[in-house]
Amino acid sequence: MSVSIKDVAKEAGVSIATVSRVLNDIDVVNEETKKKVLDAIKKLGYRPNIVARSLKTQRTKTIGILIPDISSQFYPEVVRGAEDVSNIYDYNVILCNSDVDVEKEKEYLKVLKEKMVDGVLYMSSSLDDEILDLINELDLKTVLVETKDKEGSLPSVTVDNVQAIYDATNYILDKGANKVAYIGKRRDVNTAWSARYLGYEKALQERGIEVDENYVFCDTLRVKTGHEGVMSILEKGGKPDAIICASDEIAMGAINTLRENGIKVPEEVSVIGFSNIYAADIFYPKLTTIAQPMYDMGSIAMRMLIKIINQKPLDEGHVVLQHNLIERESSR
Repeated sequence: MSVSIKDVAKEAGVSIATVSRVLNDIDVVNEETKKKVLDAIKKLGYRPNIVARSLKTQRTKTIGILIPDISSQFYPEVVRGAEDVSNIYDYNVILCNSDVDVEKEKEYLKVLKEKMVDGVLYMSSSLDDEILDLINELDLKTVLVETKDKEGSLPSVTVDNVQAIYDATNYILDKGANKVAYIGKRRDVNTAWSARYLGYEKALQERGIEVDENYVFCDTLRVKTGHEGVMSILEKGGKPDAIICASDEIAMGAINTLRENGIKVPEEVSVIGFSNIYAADIFYPKLTTIAQPMYDMGSIAMRMLIKIINQKPLDEGHVVLQHNLIERESSR
């Protein structure tokens, strides 16, 4: 037999209206009465009817999190930070994986709207105008994580992706490398991933080094891109002494392929990754990489979104967190 709000009111010795105020976190209920109601809810195992409650309050206490690639070790850590904060504020999470498919992203945004989520944390494989237009059309309260839109119209939590790869490229140039390759993401999309190439290009240009397209390979952020990138560079006759990678997964794929071709890392080629995922510190050789504060990106973005949902002002609309270059064994 299901427990009703009437049963909770009877157990706590209060009115149904008081129970409703506690459930909707209305401040007029004193702490002693609130405790009685919460104890009764716990004792009886009462769960409010979310659908009925949302129709009345226009809130579902549910937040959608859209990620582009669940196979990456980066996104689960961001989600963990977001979910820990959502739990503190009693929000539930719906996790959607778009598998780097723009059409799937658009479909998920529509589904999340149908589910009446209160807001969305959006980690995107594309921030094209059609996606931004859809977010506006659906009137979804949204915070971007890892990237920001060109106009800066949506709140965001990022690192400075251009500066991060710029720092990594200068680091390896300062170590004496002069033939630096880049393996990353397509340059014709507006994402954090594509922005990383700009840092590589900027660092080379400032040193008077022309970008050699034979040393550049762009596809996805997955391990296979590291493999395919190295093979492409070698097949074109390239002999880099360093490779900057837009993700740690790419770096791992690149190192394995260099090994398979009899090229030693870091003795002959240095390799630098991006993100500092868990595997970066246990891979062999341990990866030199740009660390992103993944957990903090998720937790800060969730706090921002909950403020927006509750119509509270943000201290800052665009939060740029500190990146850090971690020297390990994959660079000489």
